[in-house]
Amino acid sequence: MTSSMTEIKSFMNKRISVIIPNYNGSSTIGRCLEAAFSSEYDNFDIIVTDDCSTDNSAAIIKEFPCKFISLDKHSGASKARNAGAKNSSGEVLFFIDADCLLQKNTLASVNKTFLAGEDSIIGGTYTVIPYNDSFFSAFQSIFINYSETKKEPPDYIPTHAMVISSEIFMKSGGFQENFLPILEDVEFSHRLRKMGYKLTMNSEILVRHIFNFTLIKSIKNAFRKSLYWTIYSLKNKDLLTDSGTASTELKFSVASFFLSIFLLLLFFLTWDGIPIILIFILQTINIRIVNRKLVKAFLDAKGLLFAFGSCLYYIILYPIPIGAGAFSGILRYMWSYKR
Repeated sequence: MTSSMTEIKSFMNKRISVIIPNYNGSSTIGRCLEAAFSSEYDNFDIIVTDDCSTDNSAAIIKEFPCKFISLDKHSGASKARNAGAKNSSGEVLFFIDADCLLQKNTLASVNKTFLAGEDSIIGGTYTVIPYNDSFFSAFQSIFINYSETKKEPPDYIPTHAMVISSEIFMKSGGFQENFLPILEDVEFSHRLRKMGYKLTMNSEILVRHIFNFTLIKSIKNAFRKSLYWTIYSLKNKDLLTDSGTASTELKFSVASFFLSIFLLLLFFLTWDGIPIILIFILQTINIRIVNRKLVKAFLDAKGLLFAFGSCLYYIILYPIPIGAGAFSGILRYMWSYKR
């Protein structure tokens, strides 16, 4: 290869720094790094910031040829990501999580998308089918993939697959370190949008997530996300915004569930059939109209039986932790506001 061709390839293949925060990720970080170093792209480095883990994940990380940064105390994902960015060498920063697996072509897709919009903050998402294909893991992966790619421009860019130029990231001041335990990517996205930067999603940038979800883990995750999302949205005055997984469809489904519970109680008090008819109409609107595209995503991904089970979970059980989390978030917000 001539020197001029080498220079052109170097110009086209931007240096990508893959930044991974890790906290007690011994069960996933090895697979995460194996997948990253199996990339077909040829111009990247990997920086892993260990957030004072208490398991053996630091020893696992040191087995790979990545840059290893160790924080002296547990400080959260935002500080870990910021530390990784400060120690990066790439023109392009690609943030992922320690339980995400790059596909062989993911970094090539990152480079291609970045070249088309260097002044944008670019997002990818989870593969439709996760690493562990159990019902609750598949439900979550399909739900997130659909929710994060259905709207352009998106309301936020998730840090499980966030692409940004190192120059813009440094100008922004990075992720807010004195923040909620999660949703730092939402706050970061909103802040950069206010600074005039464009947010865009590219469904070709995919990472496979290791969920290992059971029913209990799914419910706990839904409660936690809803709790902090409600607190943030109340502070940000955008509670009803159609925002990724905090979608208008999900909010309608949760409202439909609790209204259906009220109508069911009304039926048992009056033994009048009208509340039952209203429940049927409400849930028909929920599934056949408001959430029809999500239902199609379930169907396309795993077939009729899975879609049926996912719909039942989505309208009967999933709204309970979402609603409980939202209620808890409102109470916490009101308590902090009074103080």
